[in-house]
Amino acid sequence: MSATPTATPTAIANVAVWFEIPVADLARAVRFYETVFAVTLRQEGCPSGMATPMAIFPADDRNAVTGALIQHESCTPGASGATVYLNGGDDLSVPLARALEAGATLAVPKTIITPEIGWFAQFIDSEGNRIGLHSPH
Repeated sequence: MSATPTATPTAIANVAVWFEIPVADLARAVRFYETVFAVTLRQEGCPSGMATPMAIFPADDRNAVTGALIQHESCTPGASGATVYLNGGDDLSVPLARALEAGATLAVPKTIITPEIGWFAQFIDSEGNRIGLHSPH
């Protein structure tokens, strides 16, 4: 009987490496997310050369997980797909309040997971996507 080779697990820094949040109106979504997170998104076309407008979230370094708002006919915003959880900072109450002031709808209020894991909340963004926030407090 021959031995079956086993895969050697490789160490990875993050399971997630990139995310895309579909939008119907890129300018409106950029205003919304820049307001919620108090950041500036970098707007550009898709690096592959496709005519796909994008607005990329800032990241601290090359290994940080980040993503973009993306406007493309094949990407439809909606609240029933995968939920992306974004960093709510030290206390997600701050960006959650800004999201609600910017027109978001509260889907799940700030809720404790466990004291060790922290808190989460969810809102429906300007485009109709369900977005999660996570923070330690």
